Amino acid sequence: MFYRPEDGHGLPHNPFNAVITPRPIGWISSRSADGINNLAPYSFFNGVAYTPPQVMFASTGSKEDQENTKDSMANIEETGVFCVNVVAYAMRDAMNASSQTLGKEVDEFDHAGLKSVECETINCARIADAPAALECKLTKIVDLPGAANRVAFGEVTGVHLRDDCLKDGMFDVTTFEPLARLGYRDYSRVTEVFSLARPDD
Repeated sequence: MFYRPEDGHGLPHNPFNAVITPRPIGWISSRSADGINNLAPYSFFNGVAYTPPQVMFASTGSKEDQENTKDSMANIEETGVFCVNVVAYAMRDAMNASSQTLGKEVDEFDHAGLKSVECETINCARIADAPAALECKLTKIVDLPGAANRVAFGEVTGVHLRDDCLKDGMFDVTTFEPLARLGYRDYSRVTEVFSLARPDD
């Protein structure tokens, strides 16, 4: 099968997200200039550089109570900071609850039944028991082609690792089974890992 996106795919559901899988989920916490916490999952998320450590996430679409964007991006534009929380399999229902479209005055930590704590290097909340969290300072927002498609880049200024996820000095993802986004309404989790030595090792 071959199709041009502008011509449509002819399938019952768009296969695009199912091709780009699995995708890590950046559970982005932010805070409005008025002090209201926000939490939302984004699967167009990844790390982009080691030194200094940097991440990105993309927001698509908009809300009626925001100007051509969503709460996360609006908050980050106002404050210049955000935090990436890692999603454990055990937190899947809370993550899903935080994806609901709610008014910008709603605190998704409360809505999803999650405890929040203050970050160390930025004025933002993070999920208290997340396996890891990356505190970030905004470096750039890039507008992409299409309506309300935007990417935020951030430099990591603080890293939280839950103590029980450290095994022999390494961050062991099998201890919390990170959630990954697939296509459609599908997800997966990491339950086992294997290593490959690079040819240059």
